[in-house]
Order: sequence, then structure tokens, then C-alpha cells
Amino acid sequence: MALNPLSKQNPDQRRASEEDVLMREVDEAVRQDQLANFAQRYGKPIIAAVVLGLVAFGGYLFWDHRQEAALETESETLVGALDQLQSGNLGSATERLEPLLADEGGAATQAALLKAGIAMEQGRSEDAAKIYAEVAADGDVPQLLRDLATVREVAATFDSQEPGEVVTRLKPLAVPGNPYFGSAGELVAMAYLEQGKNQEAGTLFASIAKDETQPDSLRSRARQMAGVLGVDAIEDVDAVLDGIREPAAAPQAQQ
Repeated sequence: MALNPLSKQNPDQRRASEEDVLMREVDEAVRQDQLANFAQRYGKPIIAAVVLGLVAFGGYLFWDHRQEAALETESETLVGALDQLQSGNLGSATERLEPLLADEGGAATQAALLKAGIAMEQGRSEDAAKIYAEVAADGDVPQLLRDLATVREVAATFDSQEPGEVVTRLKPLAVPGNPYFGSAGELVAMAYLEQGKNQEAGTLFASIAKDETQPDSLRSRARQMAGVLGVDAIEDVDAVLDGIREPAAAPQAQQ
């Protein structure tokens, strides 16, 4: 017959073991009671919080899906308008942009800038300038795009603006390192010429001509204007001469 392991212990050890078992049972009962009380007190709020969390997460997923779908639609609309623009269908391009203009956000801003550019192509400089002015004054539009709109607005209305106003508006942008240095600088230099400030104009033209980040066509115009105004805009004379000699030597090499 199997013996109870406790029978091999002396009375003190057996009593200590029994008390230990009893204490564990008491602790377990207390924990179960505490858990039951906790579940009774906080169970419903916890379940509600979990449910609300799941609902919020589901709502976020739905919103994110809608956002992605909206972005895809906006991108398709912009691409369609650009395709029409490249094909020379200016009226159709403008029509495709109208749904975006009624919304807010980046797509609406891009659509507005495109619409203004189309108006310029159609010779409607006043309409274009009005759109550019609205973009430039919109505090929700990123500053980089607001500056672009400002430069284009001034370019569209340059002939009707006072030279001093052109300088005031664009001089902060007509500095090396600014993304619109070339475009703004050329307009400011032309305004200086109208003010009779030939030295300031020549210096600014020379600065544009020496800026290798600017388009070659703009640098070439600026170099010519600086030369006319008596300002040296050539840093490497040999490189410029080589650039002149190479096109001239090409026909001779083919003979």
C-alpha cells in the first residue's frame, strides 16, 4: 500500500507543510476574489474601451482608404489635364481641372497654378495674375508655392506695375540660394533698369549669369545684359571661349 509522503515527516514538518498548502489555497482564493471584484467593477469600462478602440481603428482604416482613393482620383485628374495641355487642348485641360478647384489642399493648389499657366498661354494675363494672387495670399499653401505664385503674378503684370513695387515684392526672393533667385532676380534687374539703376541691374544680372544652378538660357541672357551694362559676368574666360569654338569647329570637321 502506498504511503502518504507526509507520513514520513515528523509532526512539526507535517504541520508546516499543511500550513503552507493552506496558505497557498488562501492566496489563490484571495486572488480569485480580487479578480472577480476587479472584473465586476472595471469589466464593463474595459470592454467599452476595447470596443471603442476597435471602432476608432476601423474608422481610421476606412478614412485612410478613402484618402488613398481620393489621392488616386486627384492624380488621375491632374495627369489627364496635363495630357490635354501637352496636346494643345487648353480648353479641355481647364475643364478637367475644375473639379479639383472646388476642393482644398495640395491638388487644388496645383490645379490653380496650372489653370493660371493656361490663362497665360491664352494671352489672358489679367486672369492668370488674379489666380496667382489668390494662391500667394493663401496662408494654408506652403510658402514655396506662395513664392512661386508671387513671382508669376509679378511676371504677368510687370508692364502695368511700378518698378518700385516689383523690387519691393521680389527683392527678398532675388538672392543667391533662393529657389526663385533666377526668375525673381531677372525681374528685379529689369525693374532697376526702368528706375535708371544700371549698376544695380548689371550686378544682379552678373550674379545670375555666374550661378551654375540656373538654366543656361537664363544665364546667357543675364550675361549679355551684364555685358551691355559694363559688368563682367564671366568667371572662366577660357571655358566660354572653348564653348564658342566647339560649335564653330564642328562643321569644319565634317567637311
